[in-house]
Amino acid sequence: MKIKKGDNVIAIAGKDKGKKGKVVRVLVRADKVIVEGLNMSKKHQRARKTNEKGQMLNIAMPIHVSNVKKIN
Repeated sequence: MKIKKGDNVIAIAGKDKGKKGKVVRVLVRADKVIVEGLNMSKKHQRARKTNEKGQMLNIAMPIHVSNVKKIN
């Protein structure tokens, strides 16, 4: 795999086509990468304590390596 953690990439396919971001994590066995700001998904988190509120978190989901291109 030519893309490493910390590389700047641009999405060349999918719903986030044209967006740029930095690689946070590389999943080698699945041929996927997690890029900050790309392929965002909402996760509902319930309250852990009694006086705490639940919330919705935006989490970057993995995107296949073939859908991103390394940029300088």
